[in-house]
Amino acid sequence: MTFNLHNLQFTPTPATLAIGITALVIVGLLCVLSWKRSPHPRRTAVLESLRFLVALIVVLLLWKPEWLTVLHPQTKPRIAILWDASKSMETLDAEVPQLFSSNRPVVSRAEWTRMALDNPLWEPLADGQKNELVDRSFAAPPEDPALLALAGTDLCAPIEDLLENETNLRAAVIISDGDYNTGQPPVVAAQKLLQRGVPLFTIPVGSKKRLPDLDMLSVTAPAYGIVGENVQIPFSIRSSLEREVRTIVRLKDDSGREKTKEIILAPGQTTYDAILWRIEKEGAATLELSVPMADGERIEANNSRKFTLSGRPESIKVLVIDTLPRWEYRYLRNALARDPGVELSCLLFHPQLGKGDGPDYIQDFPSKPEELAKYDVIFIGDVGVGPDQLTKENCELIRGLVENQASGIVFMPGPQGNEFTLQDTALWDLMPVILDAENKGGIHDPVASPMMLTGEGRSSLLTMLADSEEANPQVWEALPGFHWHAPVVKSKGGTEVLAVHKNRKGRFGPIPLIVTKAAGNGKVLFMGIDSAWRWRRGVEDKYHYRFWGQVARWMSYQRNMAAGERVRLYFTPERPVPGDTVTFNANAFNAAGAPLEQGTVYVDATAPDGTKERIALEKNNTAWGAFSGRMKIGLPGEWKLKASIDEAGAAPIETKLLAQGVELEQTGQPARPEVLAEMARIAKGRMISPEQLPDLIKEIESLPEPRPIENRLPLWSHWASVVLVVVLLSLFWTGRKLNGAF
Repeated sequence: MTFNLHNLQFTPTPATLAIGITALVIVGLLCVLSWKRSPHPRRTAVLESLRFLVALIVVLLLWKPEWLTVLHPQTKPRIAILWDASKSMETLDAEVPQLFSSNRPVVSRAEWTRMALDNPLWEPLADGQKNELVDRSFAAPPEDPALLALAGTDLCAPIEDLLENETNLRAAVIISDGDYNTGQPPVVAAQKLLQRGVPLFTIPVGSKKRLPDLDMLSVTAPAYGIVGENVQIPFSIRSSLEREVRTIVRLKDDSGREKTKEIILAPGQTTYDAILWRIEKEGAATLELSVPMADGERIEANNSRKFTLSGRPESIKVLVIDTLPRWEYRYLRNALARDPGVELSCLLFHPQLGKGDGPDYIQDFPSKPEELAKYDVIFIGDVGVGPDQLTKENCELIRGLVENQASGIVFMPGPQGNEFTLQDTALWDLMPVILDAENKGGIHDPVASPMMLTGEGRSSLLTMLADSEEANPQVWEALPGFHWHAPVVKSKGGTEVLAVHKNRKGRFGPIPLIVTKAAGNGKVLFMGIDSAWRWRRGVEDKYHYRFWGQVARWMSYQRNMAAGERVRLYFTPERPVPGDTVTFNANAFNAAGAPLEQGTVYVDATAPDGTKERIALEKNNTAWGAFSGRMKIGLPGEWKLKASIDEAGAAPIETKLLAQGVELEQTGQPARPEVLAEMARIAKGRMISPEQLPDLIKEIESLPEPRPIENRLPLWSHWASVVLVVVLLSLFWTGRKLNGAF
C-alpha cells in the first residue's frame, strides 16, 4: 500500500503498518505514564517528547519513506539517435539495403551509418515540429596516437549520458555493430531506459560472419639474442577463410635480409608456430613478420607485425662439477672451453687422484654467495653429497642461486648414482624427474638406442640442432644412440619433456630423458644420458657443440637481460600488452660485490608518451640481494627502464621493454547483433533490420508522450536518517542523566 504526505511517499506493508501503529501507541502510553510519575514534570515532558519523536522517526523509516519530486517537460518530445563511430565500424562488410541503393553494394559499417543518417526517412518524425531529433556519435577514436590502443567501445555510457542530459525523451535509437569492449554491460543501460519508460530501438550494422581474412595476431620475440646465434620467434596467425591455405611466412629486417618458412593454415582456426632468425650484428634492429594476401582475403592491414630485436655479445660464466672424468665430462668441458661466449670453471672431485688441476679448474667450491653469484649456469654431473664431494651447505647455496638470481642448473647423472645422495639436500626438489632408487646404477643397453623428440622438443630452441624446424626431427633420428640412461620413473608435474627414450617404456609411458622446468627465477635441465659426446661421429663438433652452447645460453638468457656491476634486472613477461602487469626482479650488490643487505632498488620507467613512474622494489627475505616489484603497462610502444640503487657511486643500468600494441578496437571482427537485440528487448523496444526502417518511423510516431520524470530520494536508506536517529538518541540519553542529577 502507498500513501503520500505532500512530497513524502510511504510504501508500508500491512504488517509493518500495524506494527508501527501499535509501537507508537505503546510508546505514547509509556511516555504519558512516565510524565505523570515524574517529580519534574516540565523536564520530563521534554524528554518524553524526545523519546516519542525518536520512536516516530524509526516507525516512519520502517514504512520506507521517499522524497518524491516530479519534473514536467518544458520542451518538445525528443528522439535521440546514437551512432557508433568506433574503429570497428571501418570494417567493410555492410550490405546497403535496396531502400538506400538499388544495386546493393557492400560498404564499410561507418559509410552505411552515414547513408542511414542522411536518408530523408527521418523527416516525418520532425514534421510539424511535433518532435525534436538529436543525433550523437560515441566511441570515436582519440586524436592522441598514444591513447589509440586503449580506446574501446562503451555501449552503456552514451545512454547514461543521454538520460542525464535529456528530460523529455520519447525514444532512443542506436545504430551500431553491437561490439563493445569497455564499460558496464549494455543491459545495465537498457534497464535504466526501462525505468524511465523510454523505448530503445536498435539497428545492427555489419555481418555476423567474420570476413575472409588472415590476421597476424601476435609475435612474441625475445628481448635480445646472442650475435652469431639463432633466436626462436613464436607467432600466431588466425585464418577466417573457409579453405586450407598454404602460404609463406616472411621475416625481414630493416637491411633487407629475410628468412621464409612455409606453413599451412587450417580453415577458421588459429595456427601457432615459430621461425628461426640468426643475429648477425650487435645493436637493435626492427624486423617485420608478414604473410602475403591470400585469394579471397579482404583485409591486408593486419597481415604483418613489426618488432625490435637486439643483438649483443655475451660472456656466460659456467661451472661444471663432476667426479670421474668420464667421456661425457671431457667432451662437455672441451665444448664449453672452446666456446668464445663462455667463461668456464671446472671442479673435479676425483675419488683416487684428488681434485682436478690445470687451466679452467678451481680447487674449492665457492663458499660465499658473492663468490657463487657470478655463475650463470652450473652443471651437476655424477656427483653428490659425501666426503670430498659437495656438502649440504653447498647445495643450499646452489638452490639459492637458481631461485633468487635466475641462474640455471643442469643435472647430468652417471653410472655411479651419486645423485641419490642429494635426497636430503636442497637440490633434490629441483630435480624435474622421479628416479628409481632400486636401480641407482642406471640402465645399460647392449644395443645403442636413439632419443625421440616430443612435440615440445621439435619446436624448442634448446633441442634445435638443424637450421630449420622441418629438418630438426631428421637430425635427431640420425644421431648415434646411447648405451646407458638414468633410472627415470617419470617426469614431475609442471615440467616440460623435450625428448624420450625411443625403444623403452616404463609403466608411465616413454622414459623422459631431456626434461626442463622453472625453479623460482631460474631454470632446471635434466639430461638423462651420458653419451651426447657420441653425436660427434662423422660430423665432429657440429651437433655436440651446438647443443651445449644452446643449453648455456638458454639457461642464462633471463639473468643477462640487463646486467651491470651493481644491479641486474630481468622482467616477465618480456613482450606485454597494454593492461598486463610486468613483474620486475633484480639482484643488487654492494661495492664489495656481495649481495646487498641494506638499501633500496628503484626502477624508473618512462612510458612511450614521456610520462615517468618510479617503482620501489621490495627486498625478498633471502640473503641473495633479491628484490621484486610490479608495474601495470598502460600504453603500447617502447618503455625505457633504468634500475638503480640508492647508494652513492652505484651506476644504474638501462634497458628497454617493448609493449605490443594490441588495440581493443579491431576491424574485421564479426558484428554482434545479439547484444543489440537484448538491449531492445529489455527496454521494451525492438531490433530493426535495415529493410524495416520505414516501419521504425511509424512505430516511433505512434508512441505516447513522454511521462514526467520522477526523482525519488529514499530517506529510509539515506545516511542522514541514521545520523538523525543517533543524534536524537544521544540527546535523549544525555538528558536523562542530567534529569536524574537535579
